[in-house]
Amino acid sequence: MRGRTWLSAALVLGAQLRALWLAAAVEVHTAKEVVAVNGTNQRLKCTFSSSSPVSQQLLVTWNFQPEDLSSHEPVFRYYLKEPYKPPSGRFKERVTWDGNIERKDVSIIIWNLQPSDNGTFTCQVTNWPDVYGTIGEVRLRVVQKVNFSEIHFLAVAIGSASVLMIIVVTAAIICRQHRRKARDKRIEVADTEL
Repeated sequence: MRGRTWLSAALVLGAQLRALWLAAAVEVHTAKEVVAVNGTNQRLKCTFSSSSPVSQQLLVTWNFQPEDLSSHEPVFRYYLKEPYKPPSGRFKERVTWDGNIERKDVSIIIWNLQPSDNGTFTCQVTNWPDVYGTIGEVRLRVVQKVNFSEIHFLAVAIGSASVLMIIVVTAAIICRQHRRKARDKRIEVADTEL
């Protein structure tokens, strides 16, 4: 009977330790989708939370999965308080560290976006002893021009209505002045005939 009690206690302790281990994992937070215009620069925001203080061995890894689902490509790495740009690939000389470790911000900037940059960027943070956790994903869509949003539509509608109102008011004022001149002329002609 004593063996079963020991086994039960070990299982309960194991379950509690596993729950604590999962609760201590790093949580990564990103925007789910970002739309950017071709040829511009875009900041890909990634922040994290950890139950441990930020360690000297903090590791941040950014990767890219193109839309065609070809192989993952490295984008950026931050390790031992140093940013490491990729030595080759499509993001060589096009990515810059824009994070602040003290604020738990591990964001990057991608320069000169191209349609070939459409895809999913992943942000992973390891903060020893929190070595497991979520992986943040940002889906980037590079468009040729900005979509005509509802705000733009509203601005054009208000602007058009304002211009139309100015034209109507101006036409009414001109017609009124024309009628007044015609009336004054008739009165003058009538006075001259008398």
